[in-house]
Amino acid sequence: MSECTHDCSSCSENCAERNADFKAPQNALSNVKKVIGVISGKGGVGKSTVTALLAVTARKMGYKAAILDADITGPSIPKMFGVHTVADAMDENTILPVESRTGIKLMSINLLLEDETEPVIWRGPILAGTVKQFWSDVAWGDVDYMFVDMPPGTGDVVLTAFQSLPLDGLVVVTSPQELVGMIVAKATKMANMMNIPILGIVENMSYFVCPECHTKHYIFGKSDIDEHARNAGLGKVVRLPLDPERSRLGDEGLIEKSFSEELFKIVE
Repeated sequence: MSECTHDCSSCSENCAERNADFKAPQNALSNVKKVIGVISGKGGVGKSTVTALLAVTARKMGYKAAILDADITGPSIPKMFGVHTVADAMDENTILPVESRTGIKLMSINLLLEDETEPVIWRGPILAGTVKQFWSDVAWGDVDYMFVDMPPGTGDVVLTAFQSLPLDGLVVVTSPQELVGMIVAKATKMANMMNIPILGIVENMSYFVCPECHTKHYIFGKSDIDEHARNAGLGKVVRLPLDPERSRLGDEGLIEKSFSEELFKIVE
């Protein structure tokens, strides 16, 4: 066996480090029933939008929902919900999540910064440690569904989240480009290596519906997402359209005006 680099995403060895229990303790004031990670092989495919839609739809259906924003260097969840306040501390060891207009609990690095445009220039171990703190040091209260917005790729922070959080399953977000098939395969293989079930694949920006003729246009070409899903042993595939209105709502902090019951079927 070659020298260990501690990067489980690129290694097929079934070693003790991969199988060790690194689970971070849940905060004593938290009762989270299901934790769903949302991952993507690359940035720019709408992973955060899918995360937000899952939480918004869960809340609309009567569930208590929360989002843990694990994308520390590229946090976008607070802006999509129009939340710009700084999270309050309950005491020196406990943070309270910020609630959105409809009662979705949020925690993101941007909710801890005085200036939300301040860049987070931290090394990997500190980024990974922050994700663990968002789980252990935040008093989430009662939550039916927590959605974890992962950073793109298969790097250190994603690995820490996989090992530290009690993930019940993963949703993989992709786009129609052919190159993404290879990237999805990497993400799904990493999940399999970590023994975390993949609940389904979301192809975002799959098509565009003309508002005049109501015809579907495959702007990026038709994909082989069903074949990729079969190859990865996945049964559930959801295609989301390229929707300018949804993009506008996210940019204006009004994402709670949009939802997708079809999307939520992946995690039910």
